[in-house]
Amino acid sequence: MGRKKLFTVISVICIMALVVSFGLSGCGKKAGTGGQDAGGDNIIKIASVSPLSGPQAAFGDSVRMGVEMAIEENKAEMEKAGFKVEFTPQDDQGDPKMGVAIAQKLVTDPNVLAVAGHMNSGVTIPASEVYAKANLAMYTPIATNPQITDRGLKNVGRVCGRDDVQGASAAQFAFDTLKSKSAFIVHDKTAYGQGIAEEFKKKAEALGMKVLGFDGVTPGEVDFSAVVNKIVQAKPDVVYHGGTYTEGGLILKQMREKGSKAQYIGCDGDDSSEMVKIAGKYVVGSYYTSMASDVGRTPEGKDWMARFEKKFSKQPEAYATYSYDAGLAIMKGIQQAITDNGGKKPTRDQIVEAMRKVEAKGVTAQITFNENGDNSNAKSFVLQFTAEKYPGDVVAEINLNK
Repeated sequence: MGRKKLFTVISVICIMALVVSFGLSGCGKKAGTGGQDAGGDNIIKIASVSPLSGPQAAFGDSVRMGVEMAIEENKAEMEKAGFKVEFTPQDDQGDPKMGVAIAQKLVTDPNVLAVAGHMNSGVTIPASEVYAKANLAMYTPIATNPQITDRGLKNVGRVCGRDDVQGASAAQFAFDTLKSKSAFIVHDKTAYGQGIAEEFKKKAEALGMKVLGFDGVTPGEVDFSAVVNKIVQAKPDVVYHGGTYTEGGLILKQMREKGSKAQYIGCDGDDSSEMVKIAGKYVVGSYYTSMASDVGRTPEGKDWMARFEKKFSKQPEAYATYSYDAGLAIMKGIQQAITDNGGKKPTRDQIVEAMRKVEAKGVTAQITFNENGDNSNAKSFVLQFTAEKYPGDVVAEINLNK
């Protein structure tokens, strides 16, 4: 074959390859248009976002496990329809800047169709603004600050209750059941901890209780002598803690070591076996509120706990139950959007619309969302550590319907 003829043949082959390549790249539907995405695949990614490293990693890992379990138990129908469901856990370290960075990364992946997260209210609020611009559904398992849903973002929702109900209910319990006439309030200066502490303060004052202190502490510190000394001097009937076990356990331990006899009430941030490890024997007699602590009292709950323990070789903690329900709600919403879209891959817009219509029997409660995205059936309990073990015993049920 002559050099000129060979060149002509090669040129024709190259042109044909380009044509075929162009045709293939143009035949797939773009992501977000109701069909297969640009790569011709049918991948559906669901992310969880929580602290998987740092001092709150125990909570964050519970979030990851709960969402993972919900996805695996509810993906069969999607897979039968030809979709590949992928779980992508993310570590925001409980840091707002990291949370926003992760949100920005997730929205750029067209296959990410929903997010279960974030865990901390102070991270959830700024990250949700990023998701809102992309109209990516974000349903938090456990972030409780009212501002998360009160902004009216159509893509945002939550499974658990709100600070303005949980904090107020704790104050009502202190007044009605513990007969407390005075309180000293400690918070961790975060959107979650300070927010729920302010709700406790507001309700306590409305009931006629004297608030003898409202002090913030810095997360990560280990010596709380300054605030504990104030508690000892003030002699309140009850100490209320807004924050997580990392500070709560130490505050409780140190106030007992300095002789304070005040009742201690924590929020759901203290709902962890880590609280027992940190406070030790001093945890006995203390109270905390939680939204998921009747799980082990029902046959369905016991069955769920057995499945969780079989899968992860450990007992579930409260945040895992909320997170399972968030994952369950997301799976139900995506499946409904697929059905509404004639079996094709739904857009993010279609999933956002479907999420508000979700009705599911969760582990913690029946799940239905109001127009703001709050779970209409969220409920809460007051528990007491009656022994040096987790969890505590339920002593009161609180209706968190709002």
